[in-house]
Amino acid sequence: MTNPLSGAEQPHLQRRLGLLQATALNMSNMVGVGPFITIPLLMGTINGGGPQAMLGWVVGLLIAIPDGMVWAELGAAMPGSGGSYIYLRDGYGREKWGRLMAFLFIWQLILSGPLEIGSGLIGFKQYLNFLWPATGSHHLDQIIVVALGLLVIALLYRRIGSIGKITVALWCGVLLTTGAVIFGGAGHFNPKIAFDFPPHAFDFSMGFVFGLGAAAQIGIYDYLGYYDICYLGDEVKNPGKVIPRSILISLVAVGFIYMAMNFSIIGVIPWREFVVTDPNATPPPIGSMFIEKLYGSKAALVFTVMILWTSFASVFALTLGYSRIPFAAAKDGCFFRVFGKVHPKKEFPHISLLLIGVLSIAASFLSLGMVITALVTMRILVQFIGQIGAVMRLRKLKPDAELPFKMWLYPLPALLALLGWVFVFLTSGKQPILSSLAALAIGIVAFLIWSKGRGSWPFAEGATTGQANVGVLN
Repeated sequence: MTNPLSGAEQPHLQRRLGLLQATALNMSNMVGVGPFITIPLLMGTINGGGPQAMLGWVVGLLIAIPDGMVWAELGAAMPGSGGSYIYLRDGYGREKWGRLMAFLFIWQLILSGPLEIGSGLIGFKQYLNFLWPATGSHHLDQIIVVALGLLVIALLYRRIGSIGKITVALWCGVLLTTGAVIFGGAGHFNPKIAFDFPPHAFDFSMGFVFGLGAAAQIGIYDYLGYYDICYLGDEVKNPGKVIPRSILISLVAVGFIYMAMNFSIIGVIPWREFVVTDPNATPPPIGSMFIEKLYGSKAALVFTVMILWTSFASVFALTLGYSRIPFAAAKDGCFFRVFGKVHPKKEFPHISLLLIGVLSIAASFLSLGMVITALVTMRILVQFIGQIGAVMRLRKLKPDAELPFKMWLYPLPALLALLGWVFVFLTSGKQPILSSLAALAIGIVAFLIWSKGRGSWPFAEGATTGQANVGVLN
């Protein structure tokens, strides 16, 4: 990109990420430490706990796959930094409702994005206590986690080309760790332990419905990240093909990994020994317990280091993706201008990276149960349901447009995803629902104040009607 006045080359984002790097980024984000900290919580959700809670991951996958098609279609059509920000802005019209939806997305991202990254840091702390028990009593674990967050910022403070290589290296560690659980449990699997259902496990009631909703919420949390490459659309080679393929490959691969991992663990360790029924309690380090039971304490220590590796990989991938969103909004005039700056030599949004990184470190001081419930519930209305509306609106405006990727059997996947998100939201519990609605209401008020100060819609006179303004849809 050349400055028209000086003729000098201006710093800009480079398309360096291919299918391998994109898939590695998504999968590193999805797996991370999630399943190693959520299995005890998941197993305690439905009718007092038991293997029937596995339905949570099944329902989560049945929501994530059709929703992944929504992301794939939007990501291929609008491959720019910011992901959901661009989809909501252009899907609802840049001049009016799209401005509101984009603003609300940034509003909730500033709250939920660091929570998701912080959950990886919380998981790191949990397994660090297994590896080094003294840290828990002397609060050294939190100091180490803060240092870890700063290390992630330092590693991401560089060109995207070298980051792609780091991502693949971290991904290999993730595959090695999950493979150790799957193949370790395969040779010791006991179906009597795995399918030890308690009495009335499948008795249908409102308690079962809400328990399934809680299990699905945990399942969704574990799958989050299948779309991470969408946030780096400006840095993806051949995005019309790479983005959809990386999303669908990641979902299928991680879905298999999660099911195999869970069966491996519950087929070796009786679920009653590790189940957690209080969502605010600290779950035990089930991955390390699993390896310790199979191979002893020394092997468990080595495996714990591997889990810490996967946790670090997840935090790395999430911070990379989310750091591009305030940057994209700032470039578009919908966020503070300073966050739209690109590093003059290393060509990445350094101010935006620092914002997300610091807030994520702060989120690591919260409890895991609070983090999971808040971040999933908060995103549903604006981001996930909002994007379903955006893809339908774009299809209606340009029915004959040549899209790089079109979801199969449209509109069925979009409707299935919508039904799933509504179910998860309505079964989240009274407090999370009210908190999400309150955050949304405050966001709308903030948008009105911000728009009034800028003299833009809905206060500008003669504002034009927002229409979709999307690359291939023009």
